[in-house]
Amino acid sequence: MMGVVELISFVLMTAGGFCVFVGGVGVLRMPDLYTRMHAASVTDTAGLFLVATGLMLHAGWSLPLFKLVAILVFLLVTSPTAAYALANAAMLSGHPPAGVRDETVPSAGRDGETP
Repeated sequence: MMGVVELISFVLMTAGGFCVFVGGVGVLRMPDLYTRMHAASVTDTAGLFLVATGLMLHAGWSLPLFKLVAILVFLLVTSPTAAYALANAAMLSGHPPAGVRDETVPSAGRDGETP
């Protein structure tokens, strides 16, 4: 029979796995680079937090607990930073977000001529 701590640990790890699965589906379904990166980074970070918290509860007060805390802190800092750096590099290289129009560029007329 499972105790309360094991049950909470199981629920957290299952929720984290589901969150990562939803992020994978989001990467496949989203239309452009920025929304795909958002789906991947947010759900990856949330899924990691839930899985690591479940593993910490399961580990108890031992050396793996402190290793999991160090891994969690490191990844909670670097994952959003890396996503920001990639999105910034994509924006600076001229990759526009989907559905965003630049109003400073004149649009072509019906005959292909600029007004």
